[in-house]
Amino acid sequence: MPQANEPQPVITRFAPSPTGYLHIGGARTALFNWLYARGHGGKFLLRIEDTDRARHTEAAVDAILDGLKWLGLDWDEEPVSQFSRTERHAEIANQLLNEGKAYRCYLTQAELEAAREKAKSENIRFESPWREADPATAPDGAAFAIRFKAPRDGETVVDDAVQGRVTFPNAALDDLIILRSDGVPTYNLAVVVDDHDMGITHVVRGDDHLNNAARQSQIYSALGWKIPVFAHVPLIHGQDGAKLSKRHGALGVEAYRDLGYLPEGLANYLLRLGWSHGDEEIISYERAKKLFDLSGVGKSPSRLDLDKLSHVNSHYVAALSDEEFIARATPFLTKDGITLGADEESRLNRSASFLKSRCATLADITKAAGFLLLKRPLQIEGKSAKPLKKEGARQMLADICALLDDPAIWTSAEALDERLQTFVADRNVGFGAVGQPARAALTAGHPSPGLGEVLYGLGREESLARLSDQAQ
Repeated sequence: MPQANEPQPVITRFAPSPTGYLHIGGARTALFNWLYARGHGGKFLLRIEDTDRARHTEAAVDAILDGLKWLGLDWDEEPVSQFSRTERHAEIANQLLNEGKAYRCYLTQAELEAAREKAKSENIRFESPWREADPATAPDGAAFAIRFKAPRDGETVVDDAVQGRVTFPNAALDDLIILRSDGVPTYNLAVVVDDHDMGITHVVRGDDHLNNAARQSQIYSALGWKIPVFAHVPLIHGQDGAKLSKRHGALGVEAYRDLGYLPEGLANYLLRLGWSHGDEEIISYERAKKLFDLSGVGKSPSRLDLDKLSHVNSHYVAALSDEEFIARATPFLTKDGITLGADEESRLNRSASFLKSRCATLADITKAAGFLLLKRPLQIEGKSAKPLKKEGARQMLADICALLDDPAIWTSAEALDERLQTFVADRNVGFGAVGQPARAALTAGHPSPGLGEVLYGLGREESLARLSDQAQ
């Protein structure tokens, strides 16, 4: 336990509801919590808010945990199930009841609706008639909920690490139910009890919970517990400025994984989506842990921009080793129905260093490597065939074949480029006279890198065969 005046260790948490996937907004919340805890030498805990048993499945929980693991966000201790703590929540609700800080409310559903409608029509705060009623007048055996006795006057203040000082008039905060008549605790009570018992020092979450912070602060105060630091982060919006929804496309982390994004790329983008450190754009996990602070989180919603995400991700794709790039990209070829033989695998391995720079995501491998995987004889049609129809083009291909027949020059893409440049200079022609028909014969118009890289990637045997197919 910390001694007097000793700083309390930072403990953050991520507390998702099991919806079946790790929402992209939730992933950013988890990332912010993880970075803040790791950067301060603290703990990052998980709590699954699974009190809605109708929607709960273990598969949904597993999907969230798998998403966090994929992102590289490790957690301390075993994840906590909120549902498993129901008895503890009820214990605290009854403690508040016994201390006169809560009361039994016997309103039926119909009575409740009528009372709320009356309060709304009179523009006053709803208040149950059982707040000050004599418990002895309660109907025998009737079901009751336990309501928190919220202060009627004054203000509740939330000093938020992101939003600043936010004031809520207590007249706008009615007596919320903390324990339903069936014994199930409500969200605001369960969260307070769980965060207190888990020792949470900083609650970093979406700003859609800002109103909850006011209610939870009242419960903390009633229990005499220390209120954690609240940090309410603006939500992520779509490019149209509306809150993210299914119409904006991929919502779950696994969807971005399946689209070929790297966890490092997605995390870097999410980090910069609402937090900044000057103009620095590419920030590794290790650097982010040193730099991240809640003071750098903006107050305005951020917009998901897939072009920017792809740009950031391309940096991490390019940083992969050649071997790792091929290993991680090959499954996307398989997914696209491409079967690789030994020759195709060899071409991919030779081409890895220059394919990486042409892939914003791993899924781009199919397009980037398409020219490598063509089967002979190549079908060259339309615009791609024009260079081959020019006078002398096919003789040029025959001459290039003779030039490149020497095995000694196939040491690198640069060596092949150099030999071609010498050939062009000796012929006193523009490079287009050589490059255009050669590229058409080698790639059939498929997107491709420099000519030396195309040749080196295909290898001597395949390159000469493709050139010969189109020569005189």
